[in-house]
Amino acid sequence: MVDLKNLIRSILREELQGVKQENPKDDSNPKQQAKEIIFKANEEALKIKQEVERQARKTTEESLAIEKRLMSREQQLEEKEKQINQTKELIIKERESLEQIKKDYEDKREAILEKLEKVAAMSKDQARTLLISGWEEKLKADIAKRIKQSEEEIKEKVDEKAKALLIDAMRYGATDYVAEYTLSVIDLPNEDFKGRIIGKDGRNIRAFELASGVDVDLEEEGTIKLSSFDAIKREVAKLSLDRLIKDGRIQPERIEEIVKKTREEVEKIIFKAGEDLAHKVGVFNLPREIVQLLGKFKYRYSYGQNMILHTLEETRIGIALAHELKADINVVKLGCLLHDIGKVITDKEGSHVELGVELLKKYRFPQKIIDCVAAHHEDIPFPSIEAVIVYISDAVSGGRPGARHEDFEQYLKRIKTIEDAAKSKKGVREAYALQAGRELRVIVKADEVTDDEVVIMAEKIKEELEKKFDVFPGQIKVTVIREYRAEATTKI
Repeated sequence: MVDLKNLIRSILREELQGVKQENPKDDSNPKQQAKEIIFKANEEALKIKQEVERQARKTTEESLAIEKRLMSREQQLEEKEKQINQTKELIIKERESLEQIKKDYEDKREAILEKLEKVAAMSKDQARTLLISGWEEKLKADIAKRIKQSEEEIKEKVDEKAKALLIDAMRYGATDYVAEYTLSVIDLPNEDFKGRIIGKDGRNIRAFELASGVDVDLEEEGTIKLSSFDAIKREVAKLSLDRLIKDGRIQPERIEEIVKKTREEVEKIIFKAGEDLAHKVGVFNLPREIVQLLGKFKYRYSYGQNMILHTLEETRIGIALAHELKADINVVKLGCLLHDIGKVITDKEGSHVELGVELLKKYRFPQKIIDCVAAHHEDIPFPSIEAVIVYISDAVSGGRPGARHEDFEQYLKRIKTIEDAAKSKKGVREAYALQAGRELRVIVKADEVTDDEVVIMAEKIKEELEKKFDVFPGQIKVTVIREYRAEATTKI
């Protein structure tokens, strides 16, 4: 509580000091002034006392209200705790009751099983086995029937899905590229040009053959035939000869100049063709040598199918299959694009598969792409699903009706030539050309040919085939088989 006496004294002192400061020289009626000051002080003190009492009452009422709320919450907590304890007791009692029921059930179950075992004269494991085997026998026919039905349904669905995939993939193979067949025959305006092309003592034709690398045939009237296994050389020779005929100046120096200029232009055409092929299938930034080799597909044919047309068609099929099978599209794309690149490498020995793999390793292509090229003729086991897709795409593009053609008589003649190369050897029993002449299987007489001679024979047959076929699409695998059999028959 506030000390009122001290408060009044302090107020009086403050009032007196204030009066003295306001009227320092006024000494009239000091008692009256004192009374007024005391009266004011009493009024102030009364107001202060009333305010203090009001604040005290308010504080007391708030304290009582808080105390009342606390007591109410304590009562609520006590009631909740009581309810929790009661619930806990009920749960314990129910758990004990359940445990007792479970125990009674197990006891009754064991008792029933013991009675059953005594009646059936077998244990529960034996009874279980007997029951299961009985049901297996009963359901065996039904199970087999359902399995067969499921297999047939799966096979039908797989065949339908495979057909749909191939049809869809071949639809992507449609292309507007027109294959340009390199012509080896040139029509002359008149017969006089033959003499000018031959030149004095044949110097012009010798210069032309030397510069172009092709053989010139002037036997037929009104035409000139250009002969060479290299389609690019034939194209250079054809364009050069056309220009020489139009120019009219046919002499050794002019021939060399025209052939050189034409060769440079054809090289540019080849590079542009390779660049267009790569861009059409969505491949960019390939090494320049790779692009140049791809461009040579423009003048390369396999059984009449242009290599650019085949590669473009195969790559589109492969991409479509890769999308459906969730394979690596970039690997399939490059594998299809580069799978036959070894066919245009003419300055090295080896199959086009080996040459293609060697080239890709040189330029450090990823191993997955190299594997696709290595396996596209099944020379190695398929290392990945991407390699299988490249193989299938190649087979679909090359095997579709109308894609490739070969004269039937020429085909039979080639097969017979391959087989005769083996049959002419001593000790050969039979020889078969398989896979359209890509494999030669030779069976020798075991009593006439030794194991060492078998190795030598395979090498000799290979050398003879290389001499007979200057150009062959792919490679011929020679397999010589020597088998020794001993037989005996019993007499009864």
